[in-house]
Amino acid sequence: MARQLLVTGSSGLIGSEVVDYFCRAGWTVYGIDNNARAEFFGPDGDTRWNQERLEETHDEFHHVELDIRDRDDVLQCLEELQPDAIVHTAAQPSHDKAADIPFADFDTNAVGTLNLLEAARRHVREAPFVHVSTNKVYGDRPNTLDLVEKETRYDYADPQYEDGIDESFPIDQSKHSLFGASKLAADVMVQEYGRYFDMKTCCLRGGCLTGPNHAGVELHGFLSYLVKCNLTEQKYTIFGYKGKQVRDNIHSLDVARFMEAFIEEPRVAEVYNLGGGKVNSVSILEAFEKAEAVSGKEMIYDYSDEHRPGDHICYYSDLSKMKAHYPQWGIRKSLDDIFQEIYESWRKRSNITA
Repeated sequence: MARQLLVTGSSGLIGSEVVDYFCRAGWTVYGIDNNARAEFFGPDGDTRWNQERLEETHDEFHHVELDIRDRDDVLQCLEELQPDAIVHTAAQPSHDKAADIPFADFDTNAVGTLNLLEAARRHVREAPFVHVSTNKVYGDRPNTLDLVEKETRYDYADPQYEDGIDESFPIDQSKHSLFGASKLAADVMVQEYGRYFDMKTCCLRGGCLTGPNHAGVELHGFLSYLVKCNLTEQKYTIFGYKGKQVRDNIHSLDVARFMEAFIEEPRVAEVYNLGGGKVNSVSILEAFEKAEAVSGKEMIYDYSDEHRPGDHICYYSDLSKMKAHYPQWGIRKSLDDIFQEIYESWRKRSNITA
C-alpha cells in the first residue's frame, strides 16, 4: 500500500512541487488548499490553475478544500486521513501585506500551524512534520553585520559569514515585520512540539524559494515577479539599497528533495537554513541582467529610496548543517536554470511567443 503524504498549501509554489515530486515517487498525496493567495493578493495571486494542473496530472493526488485556520476541520482531517508524513507550506507569505491584515496573517501563519501540530500529535504523532519557515525569523538583525559594497551587490565583510548565515544566528530583539513575527511564532512552536512531545519536526528557514510554478506578485515572489515584469514589459520598482540587496534562490525541486531526505531519516526539533547558498545568490541589479539575457528584453524599472520595513540588505544561507546531516542532498538547480525555467513558465502562462 502506498504511503500517504499530507501537503498544506498544495496549490502554491512549494506545495505543488512537493505534490509533483512525491506523486512521481509513488506516494498518495492529499493536498490542503483554499486558494487563500487570491484572498491575500487578488486575481494575480490565484492558484486554482495549479490545483487543476495537479488534478489533471496525477491520479495519486487528492485535493482537500480546507482552511487551516478552521481548527475543527483540521483535527477531523488528520484523524480521517492518518498521513505517514506532513509537509506544511500553507502561509500568508508577504511581510508587506501582513501589516494590512494582521489578524489574518497571524491566524494563518501561527494559529494554523498550531492547529496542524496539535492534530498531528493527537492522531499521527510518529509522522515526520516538515514546516516551511522563513529567514525573516531573524528579523533585520542580518543588517547589523558589517557589509562591503561592490559594483552590483552588497556582501558580508566578516569572514565568519563567508558561507552565509547559519542556524545559530539570533532571532529576537530586531524588527521582523508582522509576517516575520507570526512565522517566528510558528517556527518556535514546531520546535517545541518536537522537543516537548518528542515529535519528528523540522523548520526550514527559507531564503527565496522559487521555481517555474510560482505565481509571483510585487509583494511576494521576488524572482518570479521580476522575470514576469521583464517578459511582459511592466515597470519593476526597486525599493531602496540601490538595487544591490542580495538574496539566495533555491529551486522548489531542490526544496522537495530535501524534504524527502528528512522524511526518510527524520530527526527531532531540527532547524535548517534552506536556500540556494552563496552560489545561487543574486542582487536585484544582477537579476535584471540575467532576466534580460534570457528574454532579450530590457528591464523597465524605477527606484524608490524607501526600503521595505525589516528587509534584508544581504542574506544568503549557510548550507553546512543541511549537508552534514544529509550528505546525499545538494543544490542541483543553478541560478541560470532557475531563470530559464521561470521565463519559460511565464511565457506559456502569458501566451507570449518567442
